[in-house]
Amino acid sequence: MDTPAPRPAAPAALAHRGFSPEGAENTLDAVRAARDLGYAWIETDVNTTADGVVLSFHDETLDRVTGTPGAVSALTWEQVRRARVAGGPAIPTLAELLRAFPELRFNIDVKDEASVAALPPLLHELGAAGRVRVTSFSESRRRRTLRALRALTGGPVPTSSGKEGMRLLLVSSWLGGPAWRIARRLAARWIEPFDTVQIPRRHRVRGGREIELVTPRFLAFAHRHGIAVHVWTVNDPEEMAELLELGVDGIVTDRADLLADLLARRGQWPPSGV
Repeated sequence: MDTPAPRPAAPAALAHRGFSPEGAENTLDAVRAARDLGYAWIETDVNTTADGVVLSFHDETLDRVTGTPGAVSALTWEQVRRARVAGGPAIPTLAELLRAFPELRFNIDVKDEASVAALPPLLHELGAAGRVRVTSFSESRRRRTLRALRALTGGPVPTSSGKEGMRLLLVSSWLGGPAWRIARRLAARWIEPFDTVQIPRRHRVRGGREIELVTPRFLAFAHRHGIAVHVWTVNDPEEMAELLELGVDGIVTDRADLLADLLARRGQWPPSGV
């Protein structure tokens, strides 16, 4: 039987796109609501406009959350700023978020190619590289963003793996032994090192069957190699509690209120701060 991973003393709590039950995701209001609940970490996304303004915005287009058509990459900031998220707040720039909430940290998912070029100088200019974690589903975007940011700051940048790194860690945990050391050496050219893996609890495969990704074996393996495990996107309190008992290092949630209540009952809220 695999030995359960040791339980983190203070698991990371990440408010997914802030906290807005009404759907005003990634807005100043959503981030403020999460901050007021006691959150220190906000998960957000970046897309960049045609004139180089980095937005806190998840989708390639405005359609889903604003009802306004148009691709972010084809619109100017002047055009984008007129749209309203869920009929209410405006879309913020990332610079607005970083300036408005200097006490918070941001887990930033690089969603588009233009942000690879625009994000590093923005973070450097604002002196914010020390309070962000950079990630992307695209390993290429993650790698190039990190390298550009490190070239500007001269220091390390916290980062979560892309899909390729996550898969490499999973396969290595199944193989065991020296698999991870060998895999990292072989993949060093195209997979940038990472200190965190952000992963769903389960993955659906062909035929509709689901396989468990976050297991005691996987957690123990990741921790043995100094990698924290955050699970997304978990909105059910019972599942949150199960994952915390397993020993995950963090939870990403849309229900920031429920996770905060659970951690408070466990004596792990609020976070110690930034």
